[in-house]
Parts: sequence; C-alpha cells; structure tokens
Amino acid sequence: MNFLQFSFYLFSVILIVAASLVVTVRNPVKAVLYLVLVFFSAACIWLTLEAEFLAIVLVLVYVGAVMVLFLFVVMMLDIDVARLREGFTQYLPAGLVIAGVMVAELAVVMLSGRFSLDAIPRPVGRGADYSNTRELGLVLYTDYVYAFEIAALILLVAIIAAISLTFRRRGGTKVQVIAEQLRVTKADRLRIVKMSSEITDGEKSQ
Repeated sequence: MNFLQFSFYLFSVILIVAASLVVTVRNPVKAVLYLVLVFFSAACIWLTLEAEFLAIVLVLVYVGAVMVLFLFVVMMLDIDVARLREGFTQYLPAGLVIAGVMVAELAVVMLSGRFSLDAIPRPVGRGADYSNTRELGLVLYTDYVYAFEIAALILLVAIIAAISLTFRRRGGTKVQVIAEQLRVTKADRLRIVKMSSEITDGEKSQ
C-alpha cells in the first residue's frame, strides 16, 4: 500500500465516522461542525483523485459559505433538543431500512464496472496547458448534460417551493401594506381635542 492509498482510506474512515456523528450527536452546533469535517474529508479525497477544482469548490462554497450560514442559524435559533429527540426511536426502523436501500444502491452502482480505474479516461501526455477543470467541463456538458439539466431543474423547483412556503399567508399574522401607509393623511393620524381648563386644589386655596 502506497501513501496515496493510505491517504484515501484514512480520509474515507474520517468521513464515515464524522457523517455518523452528524446524525447521532445531541448538540446541533457540534453536528454542524462534524458536517464541516465531512466536507473537508471529501475535499481531501477529491485531491487524491486529482480533482483539485471540485475540492476547492467544496471548501469555498460549502464550508466557507453554506455551513457558516447553517452554523449562524443553529446558534441563533432556540432549538429544543429534547423535543427533537422524542421521535428518534420511533422512526429508527424506517431510517435503517432507507439507509440499507441506499447502501445497496451504491453497491450495485460501484460494482457495475463503470467506476473502475479502467473506466477513467487518462489523457496522454499531460502538458503545461492541461486543466482538469476543462476536462470536467467537457465531460459534464457532453456525456452528463441531461443529468446536469435535470439536477438544475430540481434545484429550481426546490427554490420556488421554498419561496412559496415563505410567502404563504398565515392566520393572525400582521403584515405591512406599504400602499395604505402612503395614503395616510394628517387627519387620519392626528385629532385635536378641545378641553376646558381645570382649576386645581392649589389654585382654589389661593
């Protein structure tokens, strides 16, 4: 076993352990930090596979932006951890079944022979102008262009659904109507009341 294989297995073990801790740890802040470790481990694995562009994008986009946003949201929200853990054992069998199905699907895909070392295209004579980013773009927008477009469509539907859920009207919620505020006049907000002057007890004694 050379150093490259040792690094691959080491980061794979770290990734699996960290991913398990993400769903089992009780503190949500620690779960987010373990998820950051998962992304770092995946980036290191991509580096061993000579996919430097994917590794850098994973660190910059997910660790540097998305996970920081998750961490801020988790820390600002008052999350009742005990209430979240109430139904954990209830849904544990279903979760194990789904996890088993996913592992079986991954095993079928990985054993199909399409992901072996022989299936990876190796460019002949890498020169100084070689770029794996260009190779990734050529493969992504030629062989996997339909899968890429389907993924983009699914993300678009998810964005529209999130916006629709955010803007839905809820009963008893006070909203701000800008048009009505602009139509307000002085007579609507200000009322002058005329009152006769009153004589206090001190003024009567004088």
